[in-house]
Order: sequence, then C-alpha cells, then structure tokens
Amino acid sequence: MEVDTRPGAAELLRAAELGDRAAWRELVARHTPTVWAVARSHRLDRADAADVVQNTWLSLLENMNRIHDPAALAAWLATTARRHSLRLLAARRRETPADEARLDLAEADAADVAVLRDVRDGVLWRAFTQLSEHCQRVLRVVVHSPELSYQQVATALGIPIGSIGPTRGRCLAELRRKASLSGLFREDAR
Repeated sequence: MEVDTRPGAAELLRAAELGDRAAWRELVARHTPTVWAVARSHRLDRADAADVVQNTWLSLLENMNRIHDPAALAAWLATTARRHSLRLLAARRRETPADEARLDLAEADAADVAVLRDVRDGVLWRAFTQLSEHCQRVLRVVVHSPELSYQQVATALGIPIGSIGPTRGRCLAELRRKASLSGLFREDAR
C-alpha cells in the first residue's frame, strides 16, 4: 500500500498565500477538474465555463487569506464556481439576443477569441505578479471592489485618501509598461 506524500490542502494553501508558485500550480492542478465540472454542470458552453474557472481561481487568489479551514477548500471552490456560473447565467438572461448571422460569426470566432483572451490574460497575470506587493494590493482592492468608498479603500490599504488615485495611476502605468514588454500593449498607449 502506497503512502500519499503529497502536501495537504492546508499546506498548499498557506504556501501559495506566501507566493509559492509550485504550491499554486499544485492547487490548480488538483482542483480545476472539480471547478470545471461545476461550471459545466450549469450547461455553460466551453468559453463561458472557462471564464467561470478563471474567475473562481481569481476569487481564491483574492481571498486566500480569508479561508480559515483549508480542509474546506474544495467545497469553497465548488461554491464559488457555482456562484460565478449563476451570475453569468443571470447576465445572459438580461442580454438582448442578436440576429442569427451575428451569432454564427460569433460561434466561428469563439475559438480564436478564447485563445487570444488566454494569451492576453497570461501576459497580464505575469506582468501583475512582477508588480510590487503594494501595487498588487492597491489594484486588487480598487479594481475588484468598486463599491467601496475612497475612505474604505484608504482604510483597507492603510494609505491616505488623497494618494489612492495617484497610486492607482502609477500602478496601472507600471502594469501597462510590463505588459508592453511582452508586446500586449504599445508603449505609447494610454
């Protein structure tokens, strides 16, 4: 009988939280099939399911420090994927259907768009991970919590309220510069 010597969920989660990329890759490898299955169980097409999977992992990245019971990580990921799937389905119901010809073109181009989106997202994430920890925190809070007031953002980040906008601008400029080195954006793009 073989003994499983792989690190447990708690060990991987804490290591990933500290920036261990190998631990993050292992978490993704272990749990992506479950996240993918949850997304597909909502009858999402491949592209929408891929968006749900990506958003679920992004949610974990943003909330890693809030997971108090690492043993419940699989359930947390499944619940998060379900919520992202339901949000996407609700948004789809609110959309006005396009005409048939445009739908056919969209389906034909969906694979190309998905590949381009994956490349873009990969470049942006690599550029994002090269930012200072401070810039990463600022952009996470400002971009993913738009409902927060400037006072709440300042409190969350521990910075003066008057420096939020300029700091955000500098961090976005740095992200743009790092992404442009990979050819994603032109240097002069604003």
